[in-house]
Amino acid sequence: MSRWSLRLMALALAAAAALAGVLVLAAYRRDMAAVAARLAADGRTVETRAGRIEFASGGEGPALIVLHGAGGGHDQGRLIAAVFADCGFRWIAPSRFGYLGTPMPEDASVAAQAEALAALLDHLGVHDAAVLAMSGGVPVALQFAAGHPGRSRALALLSSAPFTPMRAREQGLALPAGLYQLLFRSDFPFWLIAHAAPRLMERLFDVTPAIRARMGDSDRRFLSAMIDLFEPVSARAAGLANEGAAIDPAARYDLAAIAAPTLVVHARDDAINAFAIAQTIAGGIQGADLMALEEGGHLLIGHHAEVRQRVCRHLAR
Repeated sequence: MSRWSLRLMALALAAAAALAGVLVLAAYRRDMAAVAARLAADGRTVETRAGRIEFASGGEGPALIVLHGAGGGHDQGRLIAAVFADCGFRWIAPSRFGYLGTPMPEDASVAAQAEALAALLDHLGVHDAAVLAMSGGVPVALQFAAGHPGRSRALALLSSAPFTPMRAREQGLALPAGLYQLLFRSDFPFWLIAHAAPRLMERLFDVTPAIRARMGDSDRRFLSAMIDLFEPVSARAAGLANEGAAIDPAARYDLAAIAAPTLVVHARDDAINAFAIAQTIAGGIQGADLMALEEGGHLLIGHHAEVRQRVCRHLAR
């Protein structure tokens, strides 16, 4: 092959790479614009005595606070409500501190997050509510129930995250913690991996090959939505960095003070939050029920229908 032919080939490859880059960048900008439009349409911001809080709400019936997990926001809360509590509630899904339109205050402790929930309910004219929390939202639910016993009618806790005196070592993350921090810090890398390496992203969300093999269509839609709802990660990074407040040595959790009827749901093979966390909660709250799933991972894949039935029956008590 002549030198001229090699140059032409190199130029063609460079042009193809440049075109691919342009197309990828265009797709990324298009997707981010769609995310921004969705968030603007779904969220509502109010000023409370605890500061500015963004939330989403919907449905009719008794009030239900829905608390999202790490990396979430009011949009993830909306998804959790739709999947696990679509049974006659007026759900209220706030973005916790540092997520989306809820800023990070000077005091971003879990106790302060619980007080912010009370402030939001006051602003909305709601005296009491049931609480549905998933993963990182669980410590806040525990604080709210212990500190405001007259305002929490019932608790449903899914895939509970660790809290004091537990430590991060109670988690058995599927991938190194540093990789989570890297991916959940910048928008483009997260978007690119979600599109170019979906299997790796699934592992980040504790979906193993064995769990994936059992997934139905509704499970796939839920997983896809859960991943999509982490975007833009830059608008959630401050909140994600604050998740350590739950295991801060200064945090106190008085499980014995919680009088609200409590349901704890957890899969034994959860590789993000250990099953022992659920056992601790169920053993510390008098009369708590533990729904133990043999498999399903952190997202309770394959069991959404039975979990929803159990949660709805519990919250309606």
